[in-house]
Amino acid sequence: MVVLSHNISWKSLSENMNDEPKKEKVFICGGAGYIGGYLTDLLVENGYDVTVYDNLVYETRFLKNVPFIYGDVRDQNKLAQHISQYDVVIWLAAIVGDSACAINKNLTSEINFHSVQWLTKNYSGKIIFMSTCSVYGVNNEISDESSLTNPLSHYAATKLEAEQEVVTNARHYLAFRLGTVFGVGDRYSRVRFDLVVNSLVKRAVMGQLLTVFGGGQWRPLLHVKDVAEAVLFGLKNNITGLYNLATINYKICDIAQEIERIIPHTRVEYVNTKFEDVRNYKVSAEKFIACGWQPKYDLTHGINEIQQILSEARLKDPHDAVYSNFDYLKNKIL
Repeated sequence: MVVLSHNISWKSLSENMNDEPKKEKVFICGGAGYIGGYLTDLLVENGYDVTVYDNLVYETRFLKNVPFIYGDVRDQNKLAQHISQYDVVIWLAAIVGDSACAINKNLTSEINFHSVQWLTKNYSGKIIFMSTCSVYGVNNEISDESSLTNPLSHYAATKLEAEQEVVTNARHYLAFRLGTVFGVGDRYSRVRFDLVVNSLVKRAVMGQLLTVFGGGQWRPLLHVKDVAEAVLFGLKNNITGLYNLATINYKICDIAQEIERIIPHTRVEYVNTKFEDVRNYKVSAEKFIACGWQPKYDLTHGINEIQQILSEARLKDPHDAVYSNFDYLKNKIL
């Protein structure tokens, strides 16, 4: 039998048990999405107390073992009931992509900009916000965070507006201008096939011709898991500010050649006709790398994992509209 010393009270025992470091409470808006899936897993694994807030626009269920709130970011009353309880809000919620945002520009503005405007006015904790390198539009030089912006689409324009809102009015923020994301995140959230790398790999695996228009356009690439790794690094090191986030700058023709090298029997056709997407930009991520962050996943890794899930028929219908923001939303919104 264990006998407690008379010098130790039950109260002091209780206080000692509560001496463990308090878990930082994180609220992920859009946490059921392409980026949010792996980010949720990574933060939980690293001891954060995570809650996901999402309207499941592309999903029919959310079964991860984390607290979940079903809601739209335009529902200010619901958000107001919850966000003050959290140390950090990670804002992933958005309509993403030039064509998807063009379907209904008013709706895009409500979700991509006005909801963020509300957030900065009604939340005093740390905000982690995802912007996009698309704000650079066309730039033949390497763009850093001080370079001129030149948004060419409503998507890029609303993201730039929201980013400026965060930088100007948030009390404590970390904002990333993301490169062109690729690869597979977690094993539950949907894959996206409307992103240049994933789209080309899918066509190669399905035996379709890869048609590359021009091909000389530059894109800064970034694996979806490295987005989550960067957020975790920023949280652990209490980093603030605005940063480009990318791994490497690639010409689209070079992406096609890398896929051709890895996937047997890939057929590529290069067409001199300009594609409707005229974006062409390279970025420097040296500012965030100088903080100590390093990307973990390269283009080869992303190509191989997309090839694997398709070759193993892990997706019943890879052509389903749900894997493309525009194809899915054009019917849902209209």
